[in-house]
Amino acid sequence: MSTIGDGPRRGAEEPVGALVTRASQQLSELVREEMQLARAELTEKGKRYGLGGGLVGGAGLVGFLSVQAVLAAAIAALALVLPVWASALIVAALLAAAAAVLALTGRKQVARAGSPVPEQTIDSVKADVAEIKERAHR
Repeated sequence: MSTIGDGPRRGAEEPVGALVTRASQQLSELVREEMQLARAELTEKGKRYGLGGGLVGGAGLVGFLSVQAVLAAAIAALALVLPVWASALIVAALLAAAAAVLALTGRKQVARAGSPVPEQTIDSVKADVAEIKERAHR
């Protein structure tokens, strides 16, 4: 949280125009700092969503490949004897297991990212507003 009026207390000594100018400058600096905090927080959440989305996409691709392997196993089972379709089923099972691991990992990443709202920034802005109101009442 940024604080307003960190300098010496000169309120009685300065003209109103100077006080308004200083308050305006401090408010602009405060808004810039809050925007930087929001940008940093959203960047971090965006990375988590991107990683989670990529893993879920990978799970979809591996799942699609496992369906193809199951189809190849069914064809091989009809056309040949045990060894060909048994090996195709083993490959399909491995692909399905890989898809499950990717899907679970991706879901965890999306859950860890939380909501796409810059919560720390909102809390900081609320604290800044409360500080400004408190100082305005003095």
